Amino acid sequence: MRAKRRVPYRGFALLAGLFLAAAGVLAGQDAARNKEQADDAAALKEFTGRVNEYLKLRKTIEKQLPAMKSTEELPEMIAAHQQALARKIREARPHARLGDIFTRSTREAFRHVIHSVFRDPQTATATAHATIRQRKTVKEVRLQVNGIYPDAVAETTFPSTLLQKLPILPEELAYRIMGRDLVLVDSKANLVVDLFHEALP
Repeated sequence: MRAKRRVPYRGFALLAGLFLAAAGVLAGQDAARNKEQADDAAALKEFTGRVNEYLKLRKTIEKQLPAMKSTEELPEMIAAHQQALARKIREARPHARLGDIFTRSTREAFRHVIHSVFRDPQTATATAHATIRQRKTVKEVRLQVNGIYPDAVAETTFPSTLLQKLPILPEELAYRIMGRDLVLVDSKANLVVDLFHEALP
């Protein structure tokens, strides 16, 4: 009788072990990605909540000021209203500091969003060119929370490819770029609400 051929159990066991190890690594990576996405979602929700808190305070302050009758007011009257609004906001937020709205977890979530835009070949080039043009156009100035955002750079265009990925802001606020920094600006008061240093690659 012919001897039965032995099945190489050790080889199968080794392959099975490698397969299970690889599956474990992939499962671990998926779990890490899912956790990162959940953490980012929670951080962006926190950001929106803090923005809404600022907006509530701001609306209360604006109600205390004489109402602007129309957008056709004299430039000096518009400037006076803007300055008064900025002053009142500063008085209401005397201890405002870096990171009040761009918290640590929020900065991490924003960084993930921003880097994903720059990694995407379809949007990276357009976004990079837009930010580089802005850096060349705008002379960097030193900004601080509760400080005035310079009129000379107030109307700089934020890259649309990046804007579409970031949390939507109320009309009173806007994102701006200064160098590599992401700036949250009160567009009517021309006031720096918060800063995220070195947000852009």
